[in-house]
Amino acid sequence: MKKTYILGHKKPDTDSVVSAIALSYLKNQLGDNTEARVLGTINQEAKFVLDFFGVKEPKYLNDVKLQLKDVNYHKGFYIEDSKSIYDGYQAMLGSELTGIPVCKKDGQFLGLVTLKDLSYTFVNENVEDLYTSYDNILHVLKAEEVVRCSDEIIGKLIVAAYRSTTFLSSVKLEKNNILIVGDRHSVIEYAVNSGIKCIIISGNSIIKEEHIEIARRNGVNVIRTPYDTYRVSRLISLANYIRMMITLSRPITFRDVDYVADILDINHKQKHTNYPVVDRKNRCLGLLKITDLSDKNPKRVILVDHNEKLQSVEGLEEADILEIIDHHAVGSITTNHPINYRNMVVGSTSTIVYTLYKEANVLIPRSMAGLMLSGILSDTLILKSPTTTEKDVEAVDELSRVAGVEYYSYGMELLKSGTSLEGLSKEDVLYHDYKLFTVNDRTIGIGQFFTMNFSDIEKELEEYVMTLDRVAEGNNYQLVALYVTDIIKDGSYVIYNRKAQNIMDLAYDREVHEGMFIEGCVSRKKHVVPIIMQILES
Repeated sequence: MKKTYILGHKKPDTDSVVSAIALSYLKNQLGDNTEARVLGTINQEAKFVLDFFGVKEPKYLNDVKLQLKDVNYHKGFYIEDSKSIYDGYQAMLGSELTGIPVCKKDGQFLGLVTLKDLSYTFVNENVEDLYTSYDNILHVLKAEEVVRCSDEIIGKLIVAAYRSTTFLSSVKLEKNNILIVGDRHSVIEYAVNSGIKCIIISGNSIIKEEHIEIARRNGVNVIRTPYDTYRVSRLISLANYIRMMITLSRPITFRDVDYVADILDINHKQKHTNYPVVDRKNRCLGLLKITDLSDKNPKRVILVDHNEKLQSVEGLEEADILEIIDHHAVGSITTNHPINYRNMVVGSTSTIVYTLYKEANVLIPRSMAGLMLSGILSDTLILKSPTTTEKDVEAVDELSRVAGVEYYSYGMELLKSGTSLEGLSKEDVLYHDYKLFTVNDRTIGIGQFFTMNFSDIEKELEEYVMTLDRVAEGNNYQLVALYVTDIIKDGSYVIYNRKAQNIMDLAYDREVHEGMFIEGCVSRKKHVVPIIMQILES
């Protein structure tokens, strides 16, 4: 069963991380194959939660772009260099392909042989040399072993086409000669006495025992085939090692981790039909026929705690979105087929995941209960946020009992874990819990940071403003704002890029200044995004 990645948004906060983990556990209990991933470095609060309940941090997922490994290319289609040209030709015909990668016994890629190469060689070149194995000759000529003195046959081909008397008088045989001959005993006797490399007897002709004995003494290999001399002379060159067909020019290869979009760009310039596929150690994995790219298996994803494309993983448009679990307003993500979409008016995605556990009648272990409890307490500010619903309260009541903690004291410890500024840069504070939104083709970024001591940030207020200016300018964002929320005072201090002054004044219908405290503003979802969106839409 193909794996499905469950992932939250970029700049992952606690609810995003824990809801992905808890949902993955539920899905796997129900027989699916899923794995929770994160799209960035998790914040201090989320680290505290995972450490507290002994849960391993999810791995990082860079993107879900379509890669060659997601395509049904001809995996395992290659040939060992010691096989014959005939074997390669038959493999291409059997698979209806026009090329075949050649590799060493250990899988190291050597080159590509195509039907075009074969055609050119046999039409334009006079093949006189044979460099192959005894077994290859047996295989290609459907032959039988008579005398084997060597496993490898290297030499020049000669066909006994003259009358025997003419051949004996005019042809001088050398040690490296490979003779194709029929039932001409005098020629065979001459050949075995000359100690040539190999005799190929056509037409299943009889060879005298005395000639066989001489052949053994003189190290002459003898092979007998049912094919006539003409057919043997036509086929014998196909017994050569297929590596003999490899040209010095190295073909373009792809790795199975290469992106399909990049492959298409390269193919647009090269316009080749076949591309060998190798791994990072240059071991051959198979062959890509360029038309294979239409037969793909995109990565499967389930999104939690977001449904905005800008907040999600890179390459989402190339993935197969199976499901979205979220508690935010419907955003910009679209799909090309119906999906399961669970959107509830609750304070946390973890509350929705808890509901799914109850609906599926799956027992919640302590670790998962602790994670979901943490997600709810984080997003609802220990049930104080205006986004809090009765469903959140019910979930916290049961989950805290299963997790074995008193929710308020644990919640305070949880929120405090994420308020320390120690070791954090200005960018770290902004991106601690940061989301992008689009409206009328304009983008805004809203960060939120919880603290119980704004004075530490206020001391460096100008530097924070400069950081927001730089982020807004560098990304062409209309607004970049940081809301520093104090849950004890039940409000937030707002810092924003200077060019957004007019937006902030209009949003709050008054003259706003940097570091201003906005009473009752604790929820980004309810108190920040809607009013700013309204201004940008007007």
